[in-house]
Amino acid sequence: QVQLVESGGGLVQAGGSLRLSCAASGRTFSSYVMGWFRQAPGKEREFVATISWSGGRSYYADSVKGRFTISRDNAKNTVYLQMNSLKPEDTAVYYCAASHFGSGRLDKGYQYDYWGQGTQVTVSS
Repeated sequence: QVQLVESGGGLVQAGGSLRLSCAASGRTFSSYVMGWFRQAPGKEREFVATISWSGGRSYYADSVKGRFTISRDNAKNTVYLQMNSLKPEDTAVYYCAASHFGSGRLDKGYQYDYWGQGTQVTVSS
């Protein structure tokens, strides 16, 4: 069992930056593929980024490529999402997720076993 707690959301102007953190419980964090998803009001949840258990590979949605960076610190049981050059369309609740059995580009929600409660990111124009 893994519990995930996101933090770091808030209100930022367009062009600004935020760093989201997701702290995980449990001693097997390093064996999980971790991902970030987001859901805007009235829209379906969408994939943002994912990172391999070692941190050696990461994948991004086209909409955030070049602006967002996913990283992890297995010693701290934490995964991060650095978000730069934010746009109003990035406004959403951001969720982190953990996959125990997956590998590669995991960009579908059903591929993940555990989810955090979400953190709100609002980008003003």
